[in-house]
Amino acid sequence: MPLYEHIFIARQDISPAQVEGLTETLAKIVTDNGGKIEKSEYWGLRNLQYKIKKNRKGHYSLFNIEAPAEAIFELERQEKIIDDVMRSLTVRVEEHDAEPSPVLSRRDRNDRGDRGDRNDRGDRGGRR
Repeated sequence: MPLYEHIFIARQDISPAQVEGLTETLAKIVTDNGGKIEKSEYWGLRNLQYKIKKNRKGHYSLFNIEAPAEAIFELERQEKIIDDVMRSLTVRVEEHDAEPSPVLSRRDRNDRGDRGDRNDRGDRGGRR
């Protein structure tokens, strides 16, 4: 069966519990149509690059799906009906990555990285 990565963005004014319920509903649509969700990730409430339907933020979720094309068509059709889903994107892939997505792994580590020894500044730009 074909492999897909599917991301959807839900409205900012719903709770994470409601997003979890929405995720379960969408996963059930895939499984009812002969597919399988291999991985599901909730990326959290994130800023949008531009406003979508007057929202500045959105709840992001990712599915790794193994399903026939008909299941994907039905998933996308249902998402158009559900008002809480603002945007979605489905991409066919050759293989799924078993590791956490880069979005989750970046969020887990310190974004500033190792700053090392801060005393090596010398006389450059410090207060005197």
